[in-house]
Amino acid sequence: MSAKEKQGFSLYFLFTFGLAWLCQVGGCMALLQQKNAVLYQLALIGTMFCPLLSVLLVQKVFLHQPVGIGWKVQGKRRFWLAAWFGPAVFTLLGAVLYFAVFPSRLDFTGSWLVAAYGGEMDAQTLRSQLGVSTLSYLLQNGLFAVILAPAINMFPALGEEVGWRGYMMPRLKERFGLMNGRLLGGVVWGVWHWPLMLLVGYEYGTNYLGAPVLGLVVWCVVCFALNTLLDLLYEKTGCIWVPAIAHGAFNAIAALPQVLITPADAYYNVLGPMPIGLISVLPMLAVAAGLTLHEMKQEQ
Repeated sequence: MSAKEKQGFSLYFLFTFGLAWLCQVGGCMALLQQKNAVLYQLALIGTMFCPLLSVLLVQKVFLHQPVGIGWKVQGKRRFWLAAWFGPAVFTLLGAVLYFAVFPSRLDFTGSWLVAAYGGEMDAQTLRSQLGVSTLSYLLQNGLFAVILAPAINMFPALGEEVGWRGYMMPRLKERFGLMNGRLLGGVVWGVWHWPLMLLVGYEYGTNYLGAPVLGLVVWCVVCFALNTLLDLLYEKTGCIWVPAIAHGAFNAIAALPQVLITPADAYYNVLGPMPIGLISVLPMLAVAAGLTLHEMKQEQ
């Protein structure tokens, strides 16, 4: 990179973090002080587009260069299939691993659904009157998350993917190498979410094991694993839509395993059963690390 391109790279982080953290803090304040969930959700969507906006500001306004993102629909079919269905596979493997370690926490009574529906009906009433049970919830939401949600979620996810995988990761890998670049990229992506986690308990809640420090650390581990796999998809296809689909699929499916625990066991969300827990992320982490090591061996 030239000296001016290095300046642009620094500006990218300044814009991405500055704009996103303004959105995050503003949205959190709207939720905490005004109970305005709509404004909070809009702020989250705005946050996701800050990396894309930052790339445009740096490349088009500061450097007067093309954005350099692979927009063309291309790449082998297996990578598109991996992007669409891979997050569901890792979510399932992570949940199986978590409940293998903590079998007593597996709950089919529907207690989580009772709490989710406000506690006004017990599990039996939910089944008889609304047709809602743990199994029906998993099937309906699981099918939607696997079949339709990736195509819907990929559009907001694209706002992040252009910045993180399209712009940031090639430059980090060029400067720090494959493994170190992916490690650093995962930490950067994780820290970018920290205001949401600290202010409103994004991902793990506010009352969990080791809060808030353990959640901040585990989230960076999760982001390293996911960042690595998304970066691989972009490397292999040169098409930014592929990691966007995978990102959207992960956002759709990741929360589903929580229906299998009791509300009280949400205290251990930082461990699992969702794939953002320290135990449940291990399958995804192992594959991410293994593929990176394989790439490094091939390069040598």
